[in-house]
Amino acid sequence: MKKIFAVLMVVFFALSQLGAQDPSFIKGDKVVNVGIGLSMLYIGSYYSMVIPPISVSADIGIVDGILKKAAVGVGPYIGFSKNKWEYSGYGWTYTDFIIGARGTFHYPLVDKLDTYAGILAGYDIASSKDIGTPIGSPEGGHFVHSEFIGARYYFSDSFAAFAELGYGISWLTAGAALKF
Repeated sequence: MKKIFAVLMVVFFALSQLGAQDPSFIKGDKVVNVGIGLSMLYIGSYYSMVIPPISVSADIGIVDGILKKAAVGVGPYIGFSKNKWEYSGYGWTYTDFIIGARGTFHYPLVDKLDTYAGILAGYDIASSKDIGTPIGSPEGGHFVHSEFIGARYYFSDSFAAFAELGYGISWLTAGAALKF
């Protein structure tokens, strides 16, 4: 994933030579993303989704004017999902609750499109519950980190649709964003 992140950063900088647009994210901007994800963590026989991966994150611009039009943002991240594995009346329900912080690097490539790459660091509070006969439930928490890329397309000055690729509560997340 680190190699993919490095390649994407090079692509961002290479495309910037083609004539970047005005910045759509600057110091002082506050953007909230609310999304639903596509998870590949619990797939296969006997797995089912109970609650799809949902996430909320904020992006607060702290520095702008980098490379003339780039900006840096930071903010919190919360993600939640619940899945089930059941076979012949026994199994588990798995719950993942991720809480963390993100840092983003924004560089405009197209008008009305806020393109960015970033990192996430946090903790996944994972738990499970037995279904049927108790056979021992896997559970526990662990630290998570990830690189991601994303884009927000602004339909107005304050409303956008967004998509992100990279691990949070899911590998692919899409939803709506509001800028304050």
